[in-house]
Amino acid sequence: MSSLFDQSQTLERAEILVEAATKAGADAADAIAARSASTSVSYREGKMEENEHSENDSIALRVFVDGCKASISTNGTGDNEELSKLAERAVAMAKLSPPDPYARLAASEDLMTSGAIDTLREKLDLVDEFMPDHAFLRQLAQETEEATLAVEGVSKSGGASAGHGIGGMVLVTSHGFTGSYLSSQFSFSTTAIAGEGTSMERDYDYSACIHHKDLKTATAVGLKAGERAVARLNPAKIETGTYDVLFDPRIATSLLGHFVGAINGASIARQTSFLKDMLGQQVFAKGVTISDDPLRPRGMGSHPFDGEGIGSQKLNWIEDGQLTQWILDSATAAELDLRTNGRAARSGANPRPGSTNLTLEAGEQSPKDLMANIKDGIYLTDLIGQGVNGVTGDYSRGASGFRIRNGELAEPISEFTIAGNLHDMFARLVPASDLVLEKSTNAPTCLIEAMAVAGR
Repeated sequence: MSSLFDQSQTLERAEILVEAATKAGADAADAIAARSASTSVSYREGKMEENEHSENDSIALRVFVDGCKASISTNGTGDNEELSKLAERAVAMAKLSPPDPYARLAASEDLMTSGAIDTLREKLDLVDEFMPDHAFLRQLAQETEEATLAVEGVSKSGGASAGHGIGGMVLVTSHGFTGSYLSSQFSFSTTAIAGEGTSMERDYDYSACIHHKDLKTATAVGLKAGERAVARLNPAKIETGTYDVLFDPRIATSLLGHFVGAINGASIARQTSFLKDMLGQQVFAKGVTISDDPLRPRGMGSHPFDGEGIGSQKLNWIEDGQLTQWILDSATAAELDLRTNGRAARSGANPRPGSTNLTLEAGEQSPKDLMANIKDGIYLTDLIGQGVNGVTGDYSRGASGFRIRNGELAEPISEFTIAGNLHDMFARLVPASDLVLEKSTNAPTCLIEAMAVAGR
């Protein structure tokens, strides 16, 4: 397992592949190689259910010939001769492909230097060299389940799991870029079931981070899952109407997902986004900021360079409520006659625009203060279904949560639908002050007033 921390052989293979592509006739090429390993256990009702370990090596090549592009990938176990044949096939494919006027390598002047990458790797602190064994993970899952079952009202466990992974990538281009990085991840979760028969309710909690010492305790996660499940018992129905709605932080992040999908350069280039005409316009209320920071130390979405070798920096997609820019890689930037902002995501041969550590920044009022002004409303804890139209912004999703009465949480409610349009929802969104940075997408509690609710 210690060899996972050594990327020298992976780097060498990527260099061989790019060199072979150039010799075979490619005008330009880049290769991305990834190596990863993961270990996980699942535990339920006092017994181990699964115990898994997997390792993966992969390498992908992208080549350009006379304005045409092709890509090819394989596992990372072939010898030099096989890599050369792979490169030759890719070049042959490119010669038969239609021209792509926008596909390209990143501009040379935008690429990071090896020295800058080394400095950032140390600053970002993305690797914990602690390698947990199955016994460690099993104990973590077991303790979490025991804490869940200790909550009064929990009738059974839906299972607990724990896992560890380490992986990284190497990127080599024909115009001089060579870079690599690694990242570790630890996580565990549990699901609690409360009630009996047709009256059962379930809920969950989890913890995930880069360094194992940053994990929540098993007791805290188990208790939270159990308490959430018990609180959902015997839900009532809500009357159809218009309500002020508070989104719990764990589902408020879904609103960010809809937002970044709408400002993705690929959606803008295809004209399939409801925000396509809103660049520089007021999308959220004044005071709202949405940031994207790939340089957050120990961030789940952090990295020293993007999928094209460009050094990323913190950006604000929304500043004081205004939309400032699209999420771009080199190809979408070229198609939109813009400059990339270093947001190329990559898991294979072809980059695509993507966010990193995405955050809806905290507001000024606490959730309690926001709730205090709601006479009759809803506190959402779960959303169901995918009823969102990215072209029009129309939004309709099944939901459950709690009634708010006179500024206080009241009975649980379920089997209702919330609806609106994301244009209007974003304009009315008010973030609370309870932001916690623990995932790659983070949001505080959010208030959206006057949402349509279809109930009984």
